[in-house]
This record gives sequence, structure tokens and C-alpha cells, in this order.
Amino acid sequence: MLSKNQIKLINKLKLKKHRIESNVFVAEGIKTIKELLESNLKLKHLYTTELFNIETDLETLISEADLKRISFLTTPNKALAVFEIPKSNPIDLTQMCVALDDVRDPGNLGTIIRLCDWFGVRDLICNKGTVDCFNPKVVQATMGSITRVNINYIDLEAFINDVNVPVYGAFMDGKNVYTHNALLNSGILVMGNEANGVSNSIEALITEKIAIPRFGALKATESLNVATATSILLSEFKRRTLTEK
Repeated sequence: MLSKNQIKLINKLKLKKHRIESNVFVAEGIKTIKELLESNLKLKHLYTTELFNIETDLETLISEADLKRISFLTTPNKALAVFEIPKSNPIDLTQMCVALDDVRDPGNLGTIIRLCDWFGVRDLICNKGTVDCFNPKVVQATMGSITRVNINYIDLEAFINDVNVPVYGAFMDGKNVYTHNALLNSGILVMGNEANGVSNSIEALITEKIAIPRFGALKATESLNVATATSILLSEFKRRTLTEK
């Protein structure tokens, strides 16, 4: 049975400030936790309704009622684990990187992390206004991909100012990504906020504005979801890379 103090400490991890203070985050669900256990992440404790049989004294068998008390999910998924937040690695600009300018929705960020993993993007760069990648909803949405993408939170404007690589930005009035000839296999792809797009200060640093054209007869759709747009753009960059080899 979990103590009131344990329940309180875990519930506090829903907030970013408490995750930072304790340097840990929560992951839920059998599949996600197993992926994280197979990575280099350090497990702090595992609470589960069915034993994983891992060789550690950090596993505690709990009841479904106790799991509901600590879970951040509407329907708890058999297990909850607390992991240490890993340190980020340096950013490798010899490959294509994705940068996020104030992406706020946890589901969008989680999906973009999965897309980076899928398309082989090693580095995801987030400005400080982007939702925390260790938010429980983000971790859940990554389905384990968070262990395979290097995520850095930095001053994006200052970073872009200091580097000498192509900086692509997604804009409604950009050049057609399918016909634009200046797509390279390295650089930074900037994706903007869900409501406002790329901020003015970052826009001023973009070297190549690109767009996903609308093919519908009426062309009435206002915009694409940022995660959907990221998947289309990364797919086209990757296609170009493979075609040129």
C-alpha cells in the first residue's frame, strides 16, 4: 500500500517546477515503460499491478486502487514509473534538426518527437516557451521515442543567430516544398506555434520559407496541425535525401 507521502510526491510531478526540483519524470503504461527500461534512462521506482520481473529492488506491486491515486491518465494502464531526467547532448548541425517555436500542446510535441525518431532526426531544439518534453502527456504521446531523440531547450533566437546553416521555416506563403530546389539534407527546420505560427523574431532569421501547398478544389482549409505539417515536411526532406544518393 502506498503512503500518503508517496502519493503526494508523485502527484506533484504533474507540474514542471517539481520535475525540475526533483530531476525526475513519470511514464505510464506497460509498453512505454518497457521501452524506457531498455534505454539508458535511470529508473528511480516502478509501481505496477503486475510484476515486470526486473532484477531490481525498485519495483513495487500495488493495487489498482493505488494506481488510480497516482496515475495522470483517465484510465490507468497497469504501471507507473519514475525515471531520472537525462542530460541533453550537444546539437549536431551536420544533420537536419527540427526546432520548435512555442509549440504548446503536449500531444503535438509528443507526436513530433515520434516523427523525429521515425525520420531519423537526432536533434529536436525547443525554445523555452515550448511545452516541457517531460510533461506526462508528452511522454505518453511519444510511446518511447523520447529515449531516442536528443532534446534541448535553449534560446532559439540566439542559437540561430550563432550558427551558419540553412534555416527553413514553415509558412503559408513560403515556396512550394515539392518544387523548391534548395532543400538540403542538413540545417534547421523551424515549426511555429499552433495559433500564431513562427514568431516575428525567429522569422527574421529564416533563410528559406517553405510551404505545403493546398490541393483541394476550394483551397478553403486555413492551416494544418503543426505535427501533421512536420510529418509532411520531414517526409519530403528525407525523400530528397534518398533521391540524391
